[in-house]
Amino acid sequence: MDIGELSQKFGVNAEVGEGGNFPRFLQSAAGKKVLVVTDENTLPISQKIVSSLEGSGAHVLPLSFAEREPVADEKTVETARKAGEKADYLLAVGAGTLNDVCKRAGFLLGKPSGVFATAPSMDGFTSGVTPLIEKGFKITRNAQVAKDILIDYSVLKAAPRMMIGAGVGDILAKYCCLTDWRISHVLTGEEYNTEAANLMYEAVKACDESVPALIKGEEKGVEMLMNALLISGYAMVISGNSRPASGAEHHMSHFLEMDFLRRGERIPLHGVKVGLGTAVSLWLYHHLKEFPAFEGCEEVYEEAEKLPESQYVLQILGSLGCPVRFSELGVSRETVKKMLFEAYKIRDRFTVLTLYCTRGFMERAAEPILDEFY
Repeated sequence: MDIGELSQKFGVNAEVGEGGNFPRFLQSAAGKKVLVVTDENTLPISQKIVSSLEGSGAHVLPLSFAEREPVADEKTVETARKAGEKADYLLAVGAGTLNDVCKRAGFLLGKPSGVFATAPSMDGFTSGVTPLIEKGFKITRNAQVAKDILIDYSVLKAAPRMMIGAGVGDILAKYCCLTDWRISHVLTGEEYNTEAANLMYEAVKACDESVPALIKGEEKGVEMLMNALLISGYAMVISGNSRPASGAEHHMSHFLEMDFLRRGERIPLHGVKVGLGTAVSLWLYHHLKEFPAFEGCEEVYEEAEKLPESQYVLQILGSLGCPVRFSELGVSRETVKKMLFEAYKIRDRFTVLTLYCTRGFMERAAEPILDEFY
């Protein structure tokens, strides 16, 4: 699939460049006031794009958060919104958090935003929603699809290895969330968008096949990962919701994230938590036949047989420097056990976790899962 053509279809300029040279973006930014949003990590990376913007005739308004890892919450969004009042355009130099902040602030201001991607670590670059922390809870809010996504593969290749692993975790999770969507269609009659699901599945397979190149640090691997991350957002736009990209594994990640917030501790990367949640979801699918049969179970069993094993995902994540057990995240065994029983309540969305918890299967499954993954 041609990511350029697909991006054009959605009105997104997904532009590949190097050294701050992005002709289409720079031409459109000429004469405009551009708010460039960075944090302590990405401020040095922003220098080349800032120089290019100034050289093209744009007026740069800098906003740099002092933290190394700011949180996408009400305060951060409001800071960006206020700074953006004087700008025509908001450009995030970063990945998950800063991209989410600029998409939301731009949405509130009615002004376009874009992102200079510094790591292929998550799939929110092209989605029209953004996850925010509000009053200690993870809430999905309307945002806008980024107008420009600036991609420099030399920058992405140089990202911390665990951030690349987090991106892989977010993509491998699609095996599970697409299956969650299909079994919900079978068991509850939920609407299923074949176009969005097929687009996402093709991208996951292409990324999966390029993992060896990614582990070696080859540009082709990073390119396929980034393509899959962008396509994930487009699939969400097509379906009108996050179903193609988020299932039980994301609900587990969100549950843990709120636990870290309550304890006032640093939150591990989204894709790292999602990767571990994916391993659990795969275990749940592959052990379903050990529990009592239920209406529609044969179709669910058939879907489960198509999925990779948990250890396949964990081996890939481990090779990219990611934690492969929940204990490595700094959460207690009791918290993870609580997650298994309660994370399905995060969203009113049927998943394999809902299946286990509402039919009483988790009572017998929890301890074996903890023994294997904690």
